[in-house]
Amino acid sequence: MFDEKQSINGTASAVVENECPTTSNGHLVLQETEAGRVEASAEEDNSLDAILVRIGQFGRFQLVNYALLCVPMVFNAFFSISYVFTASTVVQRCNITQCDSPDSLYEAPWLNFTVPYKNSAWDSCSRYVSVPEAQSLSSSLPSTEFCSEEYFDNKTERCGTDFKFRDEEKTISTEFNIFCQDEWMLSLVGTINNVGQFVGIPLGGYFADRYGRRTMLAIAGSLSALMGIIRSLSTNYAMFLCFEFLDMAVGSTLFPTAFLLAIELVGPKRRVAAATIITIFYSIGEAMLGVLAAYVQDWRWLLRVLYAPAILHVLLLWILPESVRWLLCQGEEKRAAAVLRRAADINKRPLPEAQVEELLNNNRQKLQQANESQYPISQAARLFAWRIANCCFCWFTHTLIALGLSLNSVNLGGNKYNNFMFNGFVQIPGLILPLVIMDRIGRRYSLCVSMLICAICMASSAAVGPDDYAGSLTLFLIGKLAITCSFQILYFFTSEIFPTNVRNSLLSFCSMIGRIGSMLAPQTPLLAKYYKHAPSILFATFALVSGFLTLGFPETADKVLPTTMEDARDLDAPRQHSDLPDDSEEQVAPSKMC
Repeated sequence: MFDEKQSINGTASAVVENECPTTSNGHLVLQETEAGRVEASAEEDNSLDAILVRIGQFGRFQLVNYALLCVPMVFNAFFSISYVFTASTVVQRCNITQCDSPDSLYEAPWLNFTVPYKNSAWDSCSRYVSVPEAQSLSSSLPSTEFCSEEYFDNKTERCGTDFKFRDEEKTISTEFNIFCQDEWMLSLVGTINNVGQFVGIPLGGYFADRYGRRTMLAIAGSLSALMGIIRSLSTNYAMFLCFEFLDMAVGSTLFPTAFLLAIELVGPKRRVAAATIITIFYSIGEAMLGVLAAYVQDWRWLLRVLYAPAILHVLLLWILPESVRWLLCQGEEKRAAAVLRRAADINKRPLPEAQVEELLNNNRQKLQQANESQYPISQAARLFAWRIANCCFCWFTHTLIALGLSLNSVNLGGNKYNNFMFNGFVQIPGLILPLVIMDRIGRRYSLCVSMLICAICMASSAAVGPDDYAGSLTLFLIGKLAITCSFQILYFFTSEIFPTNVRNSLLSFCSMIGRIGSMLAPQTPLLAKYYKHAPSILFATFALVSGFLTLGFPETADKVLPTTMEDARDLDAPRQHSDLPDDSEEQVAPSKMC
């Protein structure tokens, strides 16, 4: 599931270059600037970041608007992963016509000779075969007359189309009769959701760059709300699937757009904190989804509860200011200056007109130079082929595991709503921990150790007994915390290993390839049908391999962010301490986890 700043715990994850930030494939590259140091040259004194320092880096103006931007992050969590509950399997068993009555419950005393018991649960898709005599007589006599062990064989057969359910939960499984051999259709919903994100995030980035962050945020949130409400009225599976895709195609841009707006609001010394906190709200949204799903167990009403309030996103057009950086990029100087003056007024801080005019003059020069930039992607592909391939595999692994664990949390045993809520909350320390460890032990080792911890937890969970819910949950949560931590480090790290003029493109390419992992993640619960611990072993294998491969990356801790191809290539060389001024680092910042 993010920004730019001067050395505060090492980095923030996307860089700001010439005041014109861009979005692409869900990952934000806030192009480089001398933002972290406000006391340098005369040009820096009149940069946008210097003005933000003067008018207040996180004053009342930023606080109010930052709080508003946290709301779309919560809704994006709802929209991105609500299918965990709307398209979930339910606990069922075969309806035994000889024993069940219309009022009978899921549990019954005669189940031990009518339904196989597997993996600490009644088989959901098969039953013991009735002997021929019982089948012929039960058609003319009361069915319960033949509900005894002597009338059942030890052979099994598949259920028909009639089931008994343990809970009153209603999902598209119960609504559209998707059971047993058709359960792949439920997993397909998650894949289609991520295909929608794959399409929607780059499109959303393009439209946000063209029409404005605020406009895109308001329209995307409102349209996504509309798609969700229409989806709640689905009359068949195909309609549900279609609007699942459309929902994410229009709504997946909420995270990167809100994230970018939030960190553009604040001064350079507050960006790492702003990036981390707003990302935490996505995790809070996941936890809230678990709570809401526990109370609203009808998929139609759950969608309405989640999506209806999001219609209010349209109000952002009137209450949220447009991005100053975007306005400057578009040459909207008067509007940009008006936003800055309003911020200074609300924060009760002075803003000299001369400094504003100098900012606008500098911006005009930068806009004239913008077309002169070149992006030698082919040269970068030759120089950094191994680095790019390793980066893509690492992103694939993280999206597969991070989303896969969230989806499999509801299958741990115990209360699935609590499991999912814990899954959301445990991500919060995982997002904060990288700020503590990255500079202490370095990027590579932080990434490697985090992934190896995840691999150990996933592999160990296969050895836990089927009735040890506490042990399974503990290992799961530690593994989820570890992969969240390493994912956050990955955002920082991959923003630091490529040169400035191809950083955005290569980071976007890696994240795009990584999105394939999130498309496959919804299929992993199906593996548990063949072997209960198959998903955990799969995650452990990928985490182990990718964890060791990360040692092939160059270390970037305490190194200047590379500007040229030569700088990026020299990252592999031993660090020369004497050549590294402590105050010259540019920083980068992250985006959304799966």
